[in-house]
Amino acid sequence: MTLAELVADTERALSEAGVGFGHGTTNARDEAAWLVLHALGLPLDTDFTDSASNQPVAPASQAQAATLLKARIDTRKPLAYLIGEAWLQGVPFTVDERVIVPRSLIAETIADGRIDPWLSDRTRRVLDLCTGNGSLAVLAAMAWPDVQVDAADLSTDALAVAKLNVQRHALHNRIRLIESDGLAHCDGPYDLILCNPPYVNAQSMAALPAEYRAEPELALAGGIDGMDFVRQLLKDAPSRMTEHAVLVLEIGHERAHFEAAFPHLNPIWLDTSAGDDQVLLLPAPFV
Repeated sequence: MTLAELVADTERALSEAGVGFGHGTTNARDEAAWLVLHALGLPLDTDFTDSASNQPVAPASQAQAATLLKARIDTRKPLAYLIGEAWLQGVPFTVDERVIVPRSLIAETIADGRIDPWLSDRTRRVLDLCTGNGSLAVLAAMAWPDVQVDAADLSTDALAVAKLNVQRHALHNRIRLIESDGLAHCDGPYDLILCNPPYVNAQSMAALPAEYRAEPELALAGGIDGMDFVRQLLKDAPSRMTEHAVLVLEIGHERAHFEAAFPHLNPIWLDTSAGDDQVLLLPAPFV
């Protein structure tokens, strides 16, 4: 069996099993490639159009891929949990079941410079609230070398994983981890607040595929309309922000609930690969 054939067989098995995607890949083909390349110890950017894809795969390597595939199908856990790693904007992060798999669309706005027009040489302190595994904090520190980043989360388990990623990317001198319920222990003032909060509404939570239910509910569930955390955040944030600060907030598919809860606000919606209605920006003051 060749590498290309092994990926094709894995794709077919994933499709037939009806597994859910959204934790690093969005379809069976990409998930199959990721699974096989990891099992075989090959680079994730392996080119399947070149001659390497037609090289035979040793039976032992086929067995490794089959074992991982079986675990993916039987457990319905995200592949990132099974291999202990996920990638966001080309950067690798350590993950496990203490944190949700990093996938925030805010990462795109950092990498593509979409937030930069609202920043300046006065931008010195950044907060990544609900940091989870610390991926946005790490990406922010990489994108803006002159800033200091606070990374806050209520979950001590999540902060333990975030610490691994801060150390992994040698950013312990620029990222400070804070245990905080919302902004309670985040004094600021901050020039930029990034927040990918729990925002999934109750009806959507009940319908989530098994892969999402394998993640910590604390990091997903946002109450009846998904806005419980956001309400407190928008109440508390102005007192933690400088006069030129901005808040960048991800709300996923909850725009209608956001606008119903905060009809007085006029946010700036940022373009992302998922559309222009999932990440918003609020310049201070916004109360």
